[in-house]
Amino acid sequence: MADTTYLEYSDPGGAEHKFYETTVDGAELAIRYGRIGTDGQRQLKTCATPELAEAEAAKKLREKRRKGYQDAVAGVRQKREVVRRTVTETRSTTRQAAPLLWRFKTSAAAFGIFVDAERVWAGNEAGDVYSLTLAGEVEASFSLPDGVKCLVRDGHWTFAGCDDGNVYDLSGKLPFVAYTAQAHSALLWMDIQGGMLGVSDQHGSVYAFDAESDQQWGNVGQGASMGWMVRVDEAGVYYGHSRGVGMYDRASGLPVWEQKTRGGVLFGWQDGADVYAGTTANLIQRFSKAGVHVQDYACDASVLSCATSVGGEYVFAGDSGSAIYCFRQDGTRLWKLGTGGTGSPLSMQYAADRLYVVTTQGYLAAIDASPVAIEAAQGGVTPAVQDVKMLASMPVQTPRTSLTLTDDVSAGVVLVCTLEGGKLRVHAESAGYQPWKVQFPRDLREAGAKYVVDGLSDAGGFYRVVGEIRRLNA
Repeated sequence: MADTTYLEYSDPGGAEHKFYETTVDGAELAIRYGRIGTDGQRQLKTCATPELAEAEAAKKLREKRRKGYQDAVAGVRQKREVVRRTVTETRSTTRQAAPLLWRFKTSAAAFGIFVDAERVWAGNEAGDVYSLTLAGEVEASFSLPDGVKCLVRDGHWTFAGCDDGNVYDLSGKLPFVAYTAQAHSALLWMDIQGGMLGVSDQHGSVYAFDAESDQQWGNVGQGASMGWMVRVDEAGVYYGHSRGVGMYDRASGLPVWEQKTRGGVLFGWQDGADVYAGTTANLIQRFSKAGVHVQDYACDASVLSCATSVGGEYVFAGDSGSAIYCFRQDGTRLWKLGTGGTGSPLSMQYAADRLYVVTTQGYLAAIDASPVAIEAAQGGVTPAVQDVKMLASMPVQTPRTSLTLTDDVSAGVVLVCTLEGGKLRVHAESAGYQPWKVQFPRDLREAGAKYVVDGLSDAGGFYRVVGEIRRLNA
């Protein structure tokens, strides 16, 4: 008969809640561990005898209890609250449709979008993430444990911020947890720059975490709510909530400036020297990064999303009436067109004469925003829309739950996990690397364990893993 022991741990600040479970069944020892509210990671070890399996389990449980873990009942502590964004859509009064080139229907409303020179990424509330070519061909499909709030890029790495508080690195063969952004309430938005993760929550609070997921600072919303905007650059963290927009110093977290907006902020964008706040008052409001109100862009319904061309020459908006807009930098409205039945744009990004949107109906759509195409659309002439389909045979990539064991270190970099100041840290053991920390999934860390990765990349004071992670046999 199997013997199971379940422990839980909560740190003194209340930001981290973990579990550890051992199950001895004959000579087999099964271990399950991770964040409360998830299925966690699993390991299976076969010992020589049932007695050795029991002894190994007892040893591991003693180690955990020394670290503060206590006996508990699984399922009593619940996963942190998740806040879904509620969008009240208004009836569309836009007769002309935008020139849609292609559209791809996902399974749920989508907030996450990122575009680079080769592909466009979309993530939805079902936890699905898709990578498509700019021509509209599905290249990859991911399934994450919870809804995707946002997709962001930091250097060459693409990350998905999810409702479970984790940020998943999508750059390798399988997604893995790069950051764990714990806060005291539901997280609403995230952004990454230079290894720093900025997050906002339902109470308008803002937190900053380093590459090790250690909180650097936090600022309470002080009466505000719904922090749907957070953007990070080299100087600071810019935020928007029900009371307005502002900036915190990146290093210290001290307030630099705050300005009221007309209406609550529903979305935020940054470009160059400016930040843009889309509001419930049917406006995009532009502020300099010094906190000076510069320009307003008037829409006909609540602004759910916004974006700009490089340098802010053109400003784009998406409203709750399934319409998209384009303005000159000085606030002049150039055009307003419908989304062609795809729903209201929840996020958007402009690149190379195209506007990419994800919508309330779960579409990812590519819109030709060139002057010629827009003029034709205003006259009622639009191209035939390509409905993109994903191949049924395409594999769906899910986060790793276990590691392949290996003895081969010839073609990789060896990492070692050590306990430092009560925290598990990972460093490169192979020669030729700085004694920097390695950004490494917390759920895969174990004191004394060694790992082999395909490579390490200098991310500016810390390393990021390149390629596959394997565990080195003891």
